[in-house]
Amino acid sequence: MSPAELAGRIEAALLAPSATRGEVEVLCARARARGLLGVCVNPSQLAAASEALRGSPVRVVAVVGFPLGASLAEVKVYEAMQCVLQGAQELDVVMNIAWAREGRWEALRQELQAVVMATPQAVHKVILETAYLSRQEMLQAARVAAEAGARFVKTSTGHAPRGATVEDVRALREVLPQEVGIKASGGIKTLGQALALLQAGAQRLGTSAWAEILQEAERAP
Repeated sequence: MSPAELAGRIEAALLAPSATRGEVEVLCARARARGLLGVCVNPSQLAAASEALRGSPVRVVAVVGFPLGASLAEVKVYEAMQCVLQGAQELDVVMNIAWAREGRWEALRQELQAVVMATPQAVHKVILETAYLSRQEMLQAARVAAEAGARFVKTSTGHAPRGATVEDVRALREVLPQEVGIKASGGIKTLGQALALLQAGAQRLGTSAWAEILQEAERAP
């Protein structure tokens, strides 16, 4: 995979609570220059990202219910709608992790469906936060997300004890319909990690270390 092809799989993340408008604008300019797939920001920085990426193929991505997933379903729906109004083309929605651990699958399905139905113009990625789930819980949560209309499942927020693993991506790819993609995220800092996750079945990568990964790819023989 060439560096340009790899860049086209990456969503650059800037989700620190201290991230400023200026930092978001700089990231967006760099993302445009390097041909990244998207830029993922907090809702309060959407206006800045949307303006900076206007007219660009770089996708504007916002997180919803981030990072805990414990907001009321109605709050997630409202937040998703407001994000779309402010220019988000894609929404990375943290599911209710506790409901997955409790086996409240119908409640989880209804929450995710409500978000999808309220924002049909957006691409939805459901963040599973795999570090907190058993293998069975992770796979069932992925099935529920797909049934609710998600276009992707995403492994992690980056706030849990661990992020994406090759084993999780492989397992998710085995149970998900082909039309539902996987975004691997959390702790991806090297070219080796990035390529291994893509080879395992991920279509997209979410990382804040994208520049270092692409530099490593450019140096590779």
